Amino acid sequence: MDNEDIRLEVFFFQSERGSEPVRDWLKSLPFDEKRIIGEDIKTVQFGWPLGMPIVRKLEPGLWEVRSKLADKIARVLFTVKDQKMVLLQGFIKKSDKTPQDDLNVAHQRLAQLRGEK
Repeated sequence: MDNEDIRLEVFFFQSERGSEPVRDWLKSLPFDEKRIIGEDIKTVQFGWPLGMPIVRKLEPGLWEVRSKLADKIARVLFTVKDQKMVLLQGFIKKSDKTPQDDLNVAHQRLAQLRGEK
């Protein structure tokens, strides 16, 4: 595929201090898990818009990339604006429901992106 096939550019959310929490979280994972999550993000990047089983819409402006790892499940919460996919929060899922803390973090970062703080 060449660049013309890319549907979305992918960016990591960047805090006011310049940190990229999702990039840091990904770096902390074992290589095989990073690879799986990266491939799933790339699938979204080249195939947008997508639905289940890879992408699930959580609410207006907020989706999750659903990655099945060897013995657990990972999620990356993201938003899309102007053909840009911004990765807001990443976590290992431990229950059926998306943890409220992770949703809250994604909402705060989304508000920052929108200039709402």
